[in-house]
Amino acid sequence: MPTRRLLLAAALAAPAIAQAQGSDWPQRSIRLISPFPPGGAADLLARVLAEELSPVLRQTVVVENRTGAGGSVGTEAAVRATPDGYTLVMGSTGPISINPSLFRLSYDPARDLVPVAPLASVASVLVVHPAVPARNLGELMAMARARPGELSYGSSGIGSAQHLFTELLLQQTGLNINHIPYRGTGPAMVDTVGGRLTMMFDTTPTALPHIRDGRVRPLAVTAARRDPALPDVPTIAEAGVPGYEALGWYGLFAPAATPRPVVERLAQEVNALLGRAEFRAKLEAQGVEPMSRSVEEFSRFVAQDRTRWGEVIQRGNIRPDG
Repeated sequence: MPTRRLLLAAALAAPAIAQAQGSDWPQRSIRLISPFPPGGAADLLARVLAEELSPVLRQTVVVENRTGAGGSVGTEAAVRATPDGYTLVMGSTGPISINPSLFRLSYDPARDLVPVAPLASVASVLVVHPAVPARNLGELMAMARARPGELSYGSSGIGSAQHLFTELLLQQTGLNINHIPYRGTGPAMVDTVGGRLTMMFDTTPTALPHIRDGRVRPLAVTAARRDPALPDVPTIAEAGVPGYEALGWYGLFAPAATPRPVVERLAQEVNALLGRAEFRAKLEAQGVEPMSRSVEEFSRFVAQDRTRWGEVIQRGNIRPDG
C-alpha cells in the first residue's frame, strides 16, 4: 500500500513539476544550432528567428553554426545536448526527412528530436537552357520519351533535394533522364546556363535572377499552387503530372526529452511571430513562404515527409556512393 500511494503521488505531482519547468524557463541564454554554413537559407532563417525570439523570451537566443555531413553534424549536436530547452536546432528537409534513409546516422530524428514549430517552406522551379526546344513540361516529357537516357539534369549531390525532387518526377512519369550530381547548386546552375545540362530544379529565389536575365527558361514549379514571383509558370501538377508536389521546409526542433511546457511555449511564441505581418515580411524577403502549424500538426507533417522521401529513395535504389 505505501508503494502504491507513492506511485499515485508521483503521478499526480508530475504535471505540476512539468508546469513549473515551463514557467521557470528560460533563465539564461538559449543556443539555436544552425547545421549549415552562414549565408544559406537555414542560417538566415535561424538568425531572423533568434532576433525576434530574444525580446519575447527576455533572454538572448544565440545562433551557433555546426556544419558538416549535409546538416547531420549540427543536428546530432542538438540530439546530444541536455534536453532542458536551452539547446534548439533549425531543422530542414535534408537532415530530418532525407538523411535518415540515405546515410547510416548515429541518431534517429524521429526518436531523438521533437518538432516544435515550422517556420517556412520554399518551392523549386524546373528550368531548362533556352536552346532546349521544349516550351513547357509536356514538351520536355515528350522529348525525354523520344530520347530515353539522352537528356540530363543536375543537382547539388546525390540525395539532395534537387536530386529527389527530380527523382520523384521521374518515378511518377516513368521518364529516363540522366542524373549529373555536383558539389553544390551553383556549379549545376553554371552548367545549365552553359547548355551542358538539359534541366535542373533550383529553389525559386536562387533561380529568379537567371530566369529574369533569360539565361534559363522556367517550365513549372514544385508547389501545389503557383508562385507569386512566377505567376505565369504552372505547377507541375497543372502541367501534366497530377498529385506532384515537393517543397523544402525549415522548422524549430528540440531534443526529445525537452519538457513539454517548454515545447508548447516555444511553439506558441513562434506561431505568434508568424501571425505578425512584419515578421512574415522578413521571411518572405528571404524568398520563403511562412508556414504555421501546431506542435501536433507539425509532428504529423514531419513524419509524413520523412516517409515520403524514404520511399522515393528506396524505389530509386539511391545510395550515397551513387
